[in-house]
Amino acid sequence: MPKTERRIFLLDFEKPLCELESRIDQIRELAAENQVDVSEEIAQLEARAEQLRKEIFSTLTPAQRLQLARHPRRPSTLDYIQAITDEWLELHGDRSGSDDPALIGGVARLNGRPVVMLGHQKGRDTKDNIVRNFGMASPGGYRKAIRLMEHANKFKMPVLTFIDTPGANPGVEGERLGQGEAIAYNLREMFSFDVPIICTVIGEGGSGGALGIGVADRLLMFEHSVYTVASPEACAAILWKDAKKADQAASALKITSWDLQELGLIDQILPEPTSGAHAEPLEAAATLKQALWVNLEQLSEMTTEQRKQLRYQKFRQMGKFEELHH
Repeated sequence: MPKTERRIFLLDFEKPLCELESRIDQIRELAAENQVDVSEEIAQLEARAEQLRKEIFSTLTPAQRLQLARHPRRPSTLDYIQAITDEWLELHGDRSGSDDPALIGGVARLNGRPVVMLGHQKGRDTKDNIVRNFGMASPGGYRKAIRLMEHANKFKMPVLTFIDTPGANPGVEGERLGQGEAIAYNLREMFSFDVPIICTVIGEGGSGGALGIGVADRLLMFEHSVYTVASPEACAAILWKDAKKADQAASALKITSWDLQELGLIDQILPEPTSGAHAEPLEAAATLKQALWVNLEQLSEMTTEQRKQLRYQKFRQMGKFEELHH
């Protein structure tokens, strides 16, 4: 991302790093104007900047990771699809009268192999976000998703989904059109598919809106993404009647990739560039492509029954607890 654009979307914890980088740029410009060799000083400052970058991004709180997951310039589903596929054809419509732009999908080739890809799609700016409803899909979106997945299953194409939503559309219209039923139908049907399913949390995975395309043989998650039963703001409003306690809720909810891996809810964490996926989107895309291909190869070696049993057991074990007797 260009430095000028990065400063526009600067997060609070990035400010010390940005100030140091600005200082380096100023010294470079002054040295060029006065024809002075300051290469040694620049090298020292750049080493300090790299060290500071690592310190900041390796000690982020859950609330700060949530800020990164929601970053306006974080790569979206379409960004990743266009970066990792050889061919891509977007398909539209749920065959019941709607085409939801908040959930997109289509057929593609990954390293020459035909696959179906789909995921939530947020906008780049306010106008685009309004069109995409901030990535909050309607019942029509989930019906479009299941139509594409059924197509994949029929023609023996693996399903790759990308999760990035604060939750399903919470409006009255969504409820009127059967939001809960549409998501529940997807959950049931995804368990029955014969083809490999790999889901990746690329940004914010929230509530049933994420689960509607989240039943997988393998569940991957980018390092700075979050996956949660409810947004921290909603959780704080419910528990403490105060949305300002969202930071406290973010810690309690165990929303980070490391928490979820420890709890056994996800299978693999995908490392991000030091400053986050938005800083080096092509590097993040290369990491995603490699992980998808390796997991796809492994799943393809299993029989259909082995995959379905793996999928079933994965979700049966979630939420398992032990009673401790004193």
